Amino acid sequence: MLELLARGGMRIGEVLKLRMRDVGDCKLFLVSPKSGRQNEVVYIPKKVAARLREYIRAKEMAPEERICPLGYTGARQIVKKAGRKIGLEISPHNLRRHAATYASRAGAPIEIVSKVILRHANLSTTQRYLGRVSDTEPSRRVENIFS
Repeated sequence: MLELLARGGMRIGEVLKLRMRDVGDCKLFLVSPKSGRQNEVVYIPKKVAARLREYIRAKEMAPEERICPLGYTGARQIVKKAGRKIGLEISPHNLRRHAATYASRAGAPIEIVSKVILRHANLSTTQRYLGRVSDTEPSRRVENIFS
């Protein structure tokens, strides 16, 4: 669950609705997502996909079975407890924001962060997620691009 939030940029509600039948190779198929579209695709890293498939295999899940059979409150408590173990106060949404920030800092174009990772309708929503750029960030970026 934590990796799907932090590496897939998923919303907690999306993770909780995810069923075994929704899992592809490195894609997760969301039915009736928050966007209002009929369906969406979440792309996850190969390592996360492999761990997810192994978890499904170990649990011997049926196609209709939910991968994380929890309610929102229970899922939120798990995330908070994991954060406290490493000295952080975090929420499920903080992990989604982490996915966006990590991708952006790794050089992903904002269009990819917005439309693919976060699946936002507008770039302005994604820009609020990413927040302000530090004073040293532009210099570092320019140096990396043109070096």
